Amino acid sequence: MSRINDLIKEMCPNGVRYNKLSEIGNQFSGLSGKSKNDFENGNCKYITYTNIYNNPSTNLDIEDYVQVKENEKQNEIKYKDILVAGSSENLEDSGMISVVTKEPSEKIYLNSFCFGFRLNDNFYDKYNPDFLKHIFRDKNFRNEIISCSFGVTRYNLSKEKFLKIKIPCPPLEVQEEIVKILDKFGELEAELEAELEAELEARKSQYEFWRGKLFDFDENVKELSLEELCNVVDYRGKTPKKVESGIFLVTAKNIKMGYIDYEYSKEYIAESDFNEVMRRGKANIGDVLFTTEAPCGHVAQVDKPNIALAQRVIKYSSKDLSQLSNKYLKYALLSNQFQNKLLGTSTGATVKGIKGSKLHKMTIPVPTIEKQNQIVNILERFDKLINDITTGLPAEIELRRKQYEYYRNKLLSFEELSVSE
Repeated sequence: MSRINDLIKEMCPNGVRYNKLSEIGNQFSGLSGKSKNDFENGNCKYITYTNIYNNPSTNLDIEDYVQVKENEKQNEIKYKDILVAGSSENLEDSGMISVVTKEPSEKIYLNSFCFGFRLNDNFYDKYNPDFLKHIFRDKNFRNEIISCSFGVTRYNLSKEKFLKIKIPCPPLEVQEEIVKILDKFGELEAELEAELEAELEARKSQYEFWRGKLFDFDENVKELSLEELCNVVDYRGKTPKKVESGIFLVTAKNIKMGYIDYEYSKEYIAESDFNEVMRRGKANIGDVLFTTEAPCGHVAQVDKPNIALAQRVIKYSSKDLSQLSNKYLKYALLSNQFQNKLLGTSTGATVKGIKGSKLHKMTIPVPTIEKQNQIVNILERFDKLINDITTGLPAEIELRRKQYEYYRNKLLSFEELSVSE
């Protein structure tokens, strides 16, 4: 860091010039006029949306092919090209960018759902491509990209607004020093993240093992149906009217394998509609939720008051807590044994589903309440380690990413040179 500070003081003490993208280069389109057959019988490589999304430096070692005739007019990608995924289902992923940091050894083209940006000759040697790969993934730049996107169910990047975005142009020596630091930091971050992810996978495997082992009871443990053990509420009927804010509506999309994800999908109903929507029965903390379709068989436990539940969600709660713990019920429904039975009972070719009438008759083992509590204690420890966002392994992985993002943002934030200078 001190080396960079010294260089900045020496080479650009008053700041660096920021250039609009429209001033330093031009856009070019991806493949055009291609049919499905062209991608099934290809003779040339092409860059996909996924390649751009996953790689700040474009991966040229690819196996995606498209048919391009010898005299066909298509834009080839070149060294230092900036490749943009111009459309996405999620706003935060809109306009993801990858930079070609190596000279292609053969003809490579760009997917039609993407577009490219090529530096003009007078700016070509003013930017290090590895510096650009960091600039375009920096949080500040990503926020600007997102602000240039529009759409409802799918988000598209406005090319006109994109060209108005400005990027810094520090001296090449400063760019190269920043690249050294960020590349090294990125390598260390990737190594640490790989170790943590390997540890997380090992814990998940252990969890899966014990979740199967702990529910492998002998024949002395009785099995009872869900309708015998639980109070049941099946949330059916018309789709409630959605509003911008109000009571959070938990849909099947929010219910994951073991928890409610309040970030994945955010839908709300009006407070005035709450009693009507939940007329079959309100959700209490500890109640167990089960999805019957899209997806089928996801399970979570209610952990917040005053939430509304949507269609394709069934709520179970123990009739007798001295016989069945709600926490045990959650894990029993998540167990390999129950999920395998569910798979054999559910119907549908592409989208699996199960009717409530069939689901309620499915059985779970019911050991003593003491045994249930032992099982819950073991599995909750695994849950905390795997899923807890504040103390578990995922939090440590996220911390590593945030550290890298912090230093990238710090190194790429330059004071802008006054126009008069």
